[in-house]
Amino acid sequence: MATTFTQIAEDATPSISIDPDRVLSEIKDEIYSGFTEHMGRCIYGGLYDPGNPLSDENGFRTDVIDCFKELNCPVVRYPGGNFVATYHWYEGVGPTEKRPRRPELAWNGVETNEFGTDEFMKWCEVAGTKPYLALNMGTGTLDEALGWLEYCNSTQDTYWANKRRENGHPEPYNVKYWALGNECYGEWQVEQMTKEDYAKKAYQWAKALKLLDPRITLILCGELGYVEWDRYVLGECIKWADMHSIHVYTADKEHMPNATGPLSAERAIEICASLIDMARIKTGVKKRPTICFDEWNIWDPVRAPGDKGAEELYTVSDMLAMGVWCNVFIRQSRYLGMTNIAQSVNVISPLITTKTGLVKQTTWWVYLLFAKYMRGHTLGVHVKSSKYDGRTNPVFIESTMDVPWLDVSAAVNNGYVNLAVVNLHAEKAFETELKGVPAGQDVEVHLVTGEKLDDVNTAEKTTVEIKESKWTASSNYTFPKHSFTLLRWKL
Repeated sequence: MATTFTQIAEDATPSISIDPDRVLSEIKDEIYSGFTEHMGRCIYGGLYDPGNPLSDENGFRTDVIDCFKELNCPVVRYPGGNFVATYHWYEGVGPTEKRPRRPELAWNGVETNEFGTDEFMKWCEVAGTKPYLALNMGTGTLDEALGWLEYCNSTQDTYWANKRRENGHPEPYNVKYWALGNECYGEWQVEQMTKEDYAKKAYQWAKALKLLDPRITLILCGELGYVEWDRYVLGECIKWADMHSIHVYTADKEHMPNATGPLSAERAIEICASLIDMARIKTGVKKRPTICFDEWNIWDPVRAPGDKGAEELYTVSDMLAMGVWCNVFIRQSRYLGMTNIAQSVNVISPLITTKTGLVKQTTWWVYLLFAKYMRGHTLGVHVKSSKYDGRTNPVFIESTMDVPWLDVSAAVNNGYVNLAVVNLHAEKAFETELKGVPAGQDVEVHLVTGEKLDDVNTAEKTTVEIKESKWTASSNYTFPKHSFTLLRWKL
């Protein structure tokens, strides 16, 4: 395990032991990938806002693009999400005035198709990121999926490749990542499937797609990572799967169940990794698919309904949950090929656009610190502290894992040790012994906190942001109550 834990008494002094030589696994850059869906104001009014003074000649919001660049976001998933189950990609290419307007069934809207494949590819180019496309396995056909792959990747003298050229794009886009549907198990889906129906269909689609372009990376549609759907579809399709997807959202009205909810993703990753190995052992497949956690975030659908745009207003408690989410990904880096925050702008997002600028929510600042510094390789850490013993959401967290008050991960990158610490306690600061930080070492301190757990950032006022300082390691370090702290020092 990347972070081990020993429980101590409530009045004992906590400690964090870190060894820069205990390098465990690579942190793939792709764990800081994004997700943009035709939902609410994510695309229209988020990525794409023609006529706004903040948009470029393509209609792309430059302030949003600057944020993607600041995150060094390597991959962005598109166009869904639930949206994809009734999306026909060919209606979103060619002359804009000839593109049909269609009812949008996932989020009860209308899709104009003004922004489609070529616009997204151009946006990726400008933003300095790579595309990840999800295929319509609801109302779509295999022939349609093959056509999209041909349109994007083919150099041949064939129908859809020539259509791309006619539309002004002579060179192929070489899209690497392709998802075999989205949440096909869900009762909310158009063309919901049983696990048996999905596995049979995904197997045949994957075989055909790889025949057309064997270079692509195919992502199998998983569920929560630890349920029967995951076990079955992995067992049937692992021959063709390069990654297996997981979707988890967490939220609660009470602080501690809210902030600790992302620990459920830790168990999901661990169990899913075992299911992958079980399928490999059963089938004799040598390659080991990674996990693509391509939807994750803090989301309460009652508080922010999907059909109303799902625009969350994130609190300090949510900011701490973001820290735990990211710590989970660092600790579990050996199993992860990609993670995609859902979503990247406006819809349950750290970023909210206005007509005149951007609101960077409480969660943005923690995510930014991880994206900037928590790369390279995961380091082993040992934490001694007291722990939380109350209610969790989901319930299984409290019975399957410990919940220390200090949630910790560490990474080594470019000659620096980076230690990420979430103090989950609403009222108590923890003076903590840091073992492995040389005495007299100059340490960068990046702190994110607020006066109250319900503090938020708005267009009118930024209450929560990064506070930077220096600390010379000579005594114990105190982690403030309800705070996220990133400590950095040179090796």
